[in-house]
Amino acid sequence: MASTLRPAPAERAAPPDAAAHRRRRGARFLSPPWWFAAPALAVYALVVLYPSLSGILYAFTDWNGLGDRSFVGLDNFTKLFGDDAARGSLVNTLLLTVAIVVVQNGVGLLLALGVHTGIRSRTVLRVVFFAPAVVSPVMVAFLWKYIYNPSPDAGLNGILGAVGLGGLRQDWLGDPDLAIWSIAGMVIWQFAGDSMVIFLAGLEGVPAELHEAAMIDGAGRFQRFRHVTWPLLAPAVTINLMLSTIGGLKLFDQVYAATNGGPGHASETLSTVLYKQAFVFGNFGYSTAIALVLALFVAAVSMVQIHYLRGREVA
Repeated sequence: MASTLRPAPAERAAPPDAAAHRRRRGARFLSPPWWFAAPALAVYALVVLYPSLSGILYAFTDWNGLGDRSFVGLDNFTKLFGDDAARGSLVNTLLLTVAIVVVQNGVGLLLALGVHTGIRSRTVLRVVFFAPAVVSPVMVAFLWKYIYNPSPDAGLNGILGAVGLGGLRQDWLGDPDLAIWSIAGMVIWQFAGDSMVIFLAGLEGVPAELHEAAMIDGAGRFQRFRHVTWPLLAPAVTINLMLSTIGGLKLFDQVYAATNGGPGHASETLSTVLYKQAFVFGNFGYSTAIALVLALFVAAVSMVQIHYLRGREVA
């Protein structure tokens, strides 16, 4: 006769205690790896975070950098958005950023594809193309000021005259219509190699088997790039677009060293306006308001951009 007795069902595990979970999570933050990071985090908070957050208060004052300050509310922001020079610098900043992002990454991708081939000089070419990225931006600006020399027999104008293109000679940095694009050219020349290195790292990670399979299926060179290489380059595209966008929005060194925002206000950016208002005119409260707007603008653009690009990586 079969027994009707059945084993007692196993008791369901009780849910972890919330307090115990919080204690374990707190213990992780007190684990040895955090001990090593704590000094660096403390220095970063003291040198960067605290001054940045406390400096926001100055955006709502009329402080001149020396005396007492008084609260002026949103007057600095009203002045900023009503200032023709500030609005012009915003337009210049956006134009520079678009030009740098598009051309720099396009040139960087072409360079990466070129040095990714089996040519013998690919190692030397990689070093040559990347070398400008490690040079000081101020040095690059002074180098290109010589290249952009307005004299008809010097620099770029001299080269154009030597090859029979003298009609294209320009005052590259002195012409209000050309100054901003001349600056974009020097920035692209310096950092295209930086973009190349990131794209090259992405190309190195594309499995050769996928290209071989596509070739067997009859895919041409362009089709292999479009359907195999380009989708797998999505992480490299994200990094390059983010870096070039942030770099373009906060561009300062090359502009200040090459043109000081001139001629007139033709090449002013938000960063140069910020600097002049603080250290030339002594309007520290107003300059802090500009810095706050610039920081929020960069953060907003970066968040939208990374949301879109991350979605492309997943897709």
